[in-house]
Amino acid sequence: MTETSWHEQLRARGYRVTPQRQLVLEAVKECEHATPEEICNRVRQTARGVNISTVYRTLELLEELGMVTHSHLGHGAPTYHLASEADHVHLVCRGCGEISEVSQDLVDNFVKDLDRSVGFATDVHHLTVFGRCRNCR
Repeated sequence: MTETSWHEQLRARGYRVTPQRQLVLEAVKECEHATPEEICNRVRQTARGVNISTVYRTLELLEELGMVTHSHLGHGAPTYHLASEADHVHLVCRGCGEISEVSQDLVDNFVKDLDRSVGFATDVHHLTVFGRCRNCR
């Protein structure tokens, strides 16, 4: 997703492109998987006056607009990433804390089985699998 398409998406939905929104989107893109606090710290490198509540409100709006999405990768705050880059499943190692991504194709059979067996439609964009990585096993 380019900066131009961000501007177009916001304007098409009746929202202004504010410096804060632009900085939050850039931080989400640069950090890939970041908590609101990490995003805020990144934004403050450019705009020191931005506070955490502004970041939370901006993330909420951007998620409502389908521009960002979040995942829960542990017990802490959710992590955010661009919705256009959300076609993956997160693997979180309980040993070292490493977070890796795999293609949704790897869970296709599981998703189909859930649908067929119990009629459950899985939101794979929020799927996180916890376990132990190759090094920690």
